[in-house]
Amino acid sequence: MEVFRLAREKYASPLSGKGAAIKGARWNSIGIELIYIAKNRSLAMAEVAVHFTLATLPEDYMMITIDIPDDIKTKHIEEVDLPTGWRDFPHPNSTQKVGDDFVAENKYCVLVIPSVVTQGDLNVLINPNHKDFRKITIKKIEKFPFDKRIFK
Repeated sequence: MEVFRLAREKYASPLSGKGAAIKGARWNSIGIELIYIAKNRSLAMAEVAVHFTLATLPEDYMMITIDIPDDIKTKHIEEVDLPTGWRDFPHPNSTQKVGDDFVAENKYCVLVIPSVVTQGDLNVLINPNHKDFRKITIKKIEKFPFDKRIFK
């Protein structure tokens, strides 16, 4: 499976869940490492763009193309299986429990989950502490300039 991550240049490599663990996010509590990825480039961009304005947009974003081998155990969660309010902003603690439980169970390396930002698209969460994480590779890292019209 080819997936994508948009990150500032200094965080483009290696893949790490340390940033998510520092602040926590929708699918993980503080202290729990998860890597947030998107199934396509446009979703990766949208997931980042919702946090910026034209005035605050950094210029050093990189698009990271990642290969997840087909033999890596992957769990899929459907919308109907998510807790009430999973799309809310700010996110409820119940969504963090979903990711925290996924990491604690450590049965799967990859969790495919619906996107909040783009209905119908999918995000991919990677557990960097799973034994199969070492099989996941970065295929390419390239400069990603945002189209300024998005922020008008």
